[in-house]
Amino acid sequence: MKAVNTEVDGAIIIEPDVFGDHRGWFMESYSAKKLKDLGIDIEFVQDNRSFSAEKGTLRGLHCQKNPTSQSKLLTCIRGGIMDVAVDIRKGSPTYMKWTAVKLSGENKKSFFIPKGCLHGFVTLTDDVEVMYKVDEFYCPEDDRSIKFNDPEIGVDWGIENPILSAKDMKAPLLKDSDVEFVY
Repeated sequence: MKAVNTEVDGAIIIEPDVFGDHRGWFMESYSAKKLKDLGIDIEFVQDNRSFSAEKGTLRGLHCQKNPTSQSKLLTCIRGGIMDVAVDIRKGSPTYMKWTAVKLSGENKKSFFIPKGCLHGFVTLTDDVEVMYKVDEFYCPEDDRSIKFNDPEIGVDWGIENPILSAKDMKAPLLKDSDVEFVY
């Protein structure tokens, strides 16, 4: 495994070692030891999967506020997404910066997003399946959404009319939310 740092402090692209031959390929999709060697020493407690049927589906921007904020390790196992992390940790050297990475079933990359970051993705293909690990259990009381096109954040999603959930359509701007993280 290889770690590639991004524009957001602590958000790391993980490139796996893939071994292939005439039969296909093999890779370790998760290794706590190898992630620890790369500086990610997290105990994940829950695995989640999502499926999006249509290209242009946007999920985000999401987080869980404290005390149940989550670090995430995402992998797109079918199709492709542009995955986004936004640093909203006050005092962080990358506060209010965002980064995007293309994850796909083909490139097999993963994306680690630390606590205190908003997360979202837009599907680049139809029939997208995403798997991700989190280090805190889902807590409906702390689950939050921030408007995907919040001008203060300024993510360039590369799409004009995304397919959104009712929850994401009603999401507030960051400045109008109760979400606050400190670095």
